Amino acid sequence: MIEVSNVLPIPSNSRRDDSDSDTGAADRPEPRLRDVVGDVLRDERLEQDRTLADVADAASVSLPYLSEVERGIKDVSSDVLHSICDALELPLADVLERSVDRLRIDARAQRSAGIQLMAA
Repeated sequence: MIEVSNVLPIPSNSRRDDSDSDTGAADRPEPRLRDVVGDVLRDERLEQDRTLADVADAASVSLPYLSEVERGIKDVSSDVLHSICDALELPLADVLERSVDRLRIDARAQRSAGIQLMAA
């Protein structure tokens, strides 16, 4: 027999402006594009074992600004995003594809977070 029950809500990402963390997945807002793009950029920088200072210098942006972009605090213009991608030697198309993949995964997780199948 399979039992369907409600699942406790997953705590929201602290970067998002969720004021009510006790709501279910259906009530959580979708991730902001700037959060997802920032995560992709940070993950790539860390994968390359590079510092914020190194990438900021190569992209001709300030270190605090790059940090804010990675943390989803600042929206990044297409020109600055292009500079950051060049500094990481990462095609813009790859950043966008990775961002779309993460958005799709998050959307699937939100749809399925409301129920859980349990074997009895």
